Amino acid sequence: MLSPSVPTDAPAGSPPAVAHPSRHGLAALTLAAIGVVYGDIGTSPLYTVKEIFLPATGVALNATNLIGAVSVIFWALMLVVTLKYVVLILRADNHGEGGGLALTALAASAVKDRPKLRKGLLLLGVFGATLFYGDSVITPAISVLGAMEGLEIVTPVLKPYVVPISVLILIGLFMVQRLGTGFVGRFFGPVIVIWFVTLAVVGVVHIARQPAILNALNPVHAWEFLSQRGWKIFAALGAIVLALTGAEALYADMGHFGRKPIQIAWAGLVLPALALNYMGQGALLMREPAAIENPFYRLFPEVALVPALILATLAAIIASQAVISGAYSMTKQAVQLGFLPRMDVRYTSAREAGQIYVPAVNWALLLGVVTAVLGFGSSTALAGAYGIAVTLTMMITTVLTWFVIRSWKVNTPLAVAATCMFLMLDALLVAGCAVKFFDGGWFPLALGLLIFGVMSTWSRGRELLMDSIRSDGLELQPFIDALDPDSIHRVERTAVYAVANPETVPQALLHNLKHNQVLHDRNIVLTVQFADRPWVPMDERVQVVPLGHSFWRVTLTFGFMNTPDVPKTLVMAEKQGLRIPVFETTYFLSRETVVPTPGGGMMHWRERLFAAMSRNAGGIVEFFRLPDNAVVELGTRVQI
Repeated sequence: MLSPSVPTDAPAGSPPAVAHPSRHGLAALTLAAIGVVYGDIGTSPLYTVKEIFLPATGVALNATNLIGAVSVIFWALMLVVTLKYVVLILRADNHGEGGGLALTALAASAVKDRPKLRKGLLLLGVFGATLFYGDSVITPAISVLGAMEGLEIVTPVLKPYVVPISVLILIGLFMVQRLGTGFVGRFFGPVIVIWFVTLAVVGVVHIARQPAILNALNPVHAWEFLSQRGWKIFAALGAIVLALTGAEALYADMGHFGRKPIQIAWAGLVLPALALNYMGQGALLMREPAAIENPFYRLFPEVALVPALILATLAAIIASQAVISGAYSMTKQAVQLGFLPRMDVRYTSAREAGQIYVPAVNWALLLGVVTAVLGFGSSTALAGAYGIAVTLTMMITTVLTWFVIRSWKVNTPLAVAATCMFLMLDALLVAGCAVKFFDGGWFPLALGLLIFGVMSTWSRGRELLMDSIRSDGLELQPFIDALDPDSIHRVERTAVYAVANPETVPQALLHNLKHNQVLHDRNIVLTVQFADRPWVPMDERVQVVPLGHSFWRVTLTFGFMNTPDVPKTLVMAEKQGLRIPVFETTYFLSRETVVPTPGGGMMHWRERLFAAMSRNAGGIVEFFRLPDNAVVELGTRVQI
């Protein structure tokens, strides 16, 4: 994802300075927000209206239903996106950050005095985060396919090439991810602005030809449309929800752009353009019902079809880029909150803190996206898979937000009423998508459950590993007190022993004393921990506790959005009286080999999975930015 520039003298991992943007900065951030935040929801007109009037929904194609369906879309955008996300949920920021995991940390903090509830909210939030990965697979597939299906309108001869061309575009998109979005990002905003202006203009043209569609602004028509559906209301809602996909991006990208630019972009351009385009498609179908084969592209005159196809393809690629970048950021947060093993995270910009590239996630997403395109073959087939993950995430967001707003000084009856209303809307949308479960809805759910199993296994495995180390290790303070410094040979350097449990003696220290019979002049028992907030200022990251006999316990605390640069942060210990010279320090690391054992802990297959993940976890040296020529690694076997 794109993020605003940080000053060049800012410490690594500092939060973006967006709290008080200037007018010029606000305009730039608003333009960037249009390009990244709204790419997903902005491409929904490519396929939404067509899906509502498929035979499976039972919605007849006539003027009354067209006005009613467009009215439901408009008021869904007003209630779910505008009222719920833009007005309410954007206020629930975690020190300026948004998104599923940031909200989860905020909700868990609000109930920190109730451990069972806190654990339950953490699991719920993590499950919501895993559903985002399902969205990250479906969005590129359906967006690019929906755009490429315009080839069939240009000439039916090109229909067999829609899927192959879509796959090639997606492979190219994932191949260039390693280059970063810095250069391409400059064009995201302008292209999407042109896209939304085009949506509005073609919509107005057709509304002028059939102004009766403006009756869709009356919510009574939305109510009548839904109430007349009977039990088929869920099938209709399952198609209408496609107009809302991408709403979560408003909140997820708040930390990169700030609340105000996202709100200005929505109210000033995105909402009017979407409303006008959906009404334009309705007006077109009232005049030409045969255009239902692809009402979006039929909005354009024949001479403008190819330019429209090119613009739609660019918009689809940008929408895909937004969720791909979001998956990278989500993964980084999950790693630092302890729900995924360390991964290779590459920073693709020296100025843009949010621009990262995670190779493992990139290739996994490419595999999933290509599988979805080849397996489903069309945007209509993919529409069955789309929606369940999004609506469940929306419902989880509502639940978590309730625990956050309870800590706000707001009117309780108003908070209860608003939460109940949004939960009812979410429940209706989830039910509407649930009817598509066997038509592809199982795909993102299965993907989400698989990732949830991996994340929960890693989190529980780390707990068991820490318990095992704690029970088998020697207590640190009594060990230090019992040392006879005069009987041990001293080395004139600083030793940093990185440990997960600061209360026990580091295995590397025991090896040093047993095999080398030496002790360094300065011995640092280092623990790195991650707070449940996105940013921790530099002056709050270091805690130094003297232990005696030239031993110190140092605890470094990072936010889950900070870059954990250990050497750079250890320099700050000098302010607390402990000087750690950069070029005279050796880092001793203990690499645990996990040994699954029968009995307590987790199921045996989960223990084996955890052991495999531990073996393949990214290197601690790269993750903590340690100097390669100053690291000594020692192995130890730990049973869980």
